Amino acid sequence: MDRNNWKPSIIYMLCAWCGTGGSETAGALWLKYPENIRPFRVPCTGAIDPSYVLRALLEGADGVVISGCHPGDCHYNVGNFRARRRIAVLKTILDTFGLGDRLWLRWVAHGEGKRYRDTALSFNEHIKKLGPNPLKSWKS
Repeated sequence: MDRNNWKPSIIYMLCAWCGTGGSETAGALWLKYPENIRPFRVPCTGAIDPSYVLRALLEGADGVVISGCHPGDCHYNVGNFRARRRIAVLKTILDTFGLGDRLWLRWVAHGEGKRYRDTALSFNEHIKKLGPNPLKSWKS
């Protein structure tokens, strides 16, 4: 496989409030990010069941980013605190299988289009360095 031409498959889970707003601000500012980033809207980061992330990785995603409201700014009061706890536990489990680096949690507010774009670019480069998800070869 030619890693220079390989494009990772990345799922970017965004809360319906701030995360999605950050992506919309990036679009309004014409900020470009890699085409292989697939936005996926959820009501709140606190509503993300860890099985969603596991399913994405098992189905062949090379990485998953989760973005939502900054702590203390959640529209559902404690959703982002719940997400932070769940993701910390999930990363510990994924570390056991060598997949913990394939999951990031980043806070992005509604007006932070540049932060959204920068996160997408950084994660894309990070995943390119890691290479394809090892579960892809296991699946086939």
